[in-house]
Amino acid sequence: MRILDIVRGTTVDGPGFRTSIYIAGCRHACPGCHNPQSWDFNSGTEMSIAEIMEIVVEEDFDVTLSGGDPLYHPEETAALARAVTEIGHSVWLYTGFTYEEILTSPTLSLPLPYIDTIVEGPFIRELHDPDLLFRGSSNQRIIHLKKNQ
Repeated sequence: MRILDIVRGTTVDGPGFRTSIYIAGCRHACPGCHNPQSWDFNSGTEMSIAEIMEIVVEEDFDVTLSGGDPLYHPEETAALARAVTEIGHSVWLYTGFTYEEILTSPTLSLPLPYIDTIVEGPFIRELHDPDLLFRGSSNQRIIHLKKNQ
């Protein structure tokens, strides 16, 4: 998978210290997106799940998957999220798809069994609120899929 960046020890993409993995590629093209350079599916660096997991293990933090949009790569995202959960870490996932869109798509929903919390919905500039915790606009929802989150 093409990785834009891996940020170690961040506190802005979910609770506590986290390893945030930014996956290249997004077609939502939300006006006002804070990271439009992430839309390019060919940007970043090609990394295997094993290479990414070396960093996750080294850092020993819970993980956030963001981008771009990880759900434009559902099979790879599912495999990475599964590997993270297998070593005992929780996974947050940011996506511009709504939860309802994900649930109705067998492909988009592939990672869901391995995701603890999803932050969903497109960024809407008119609903931007800098005081919101872990999201950019008030239409976006934080959905805890597992009870321990």
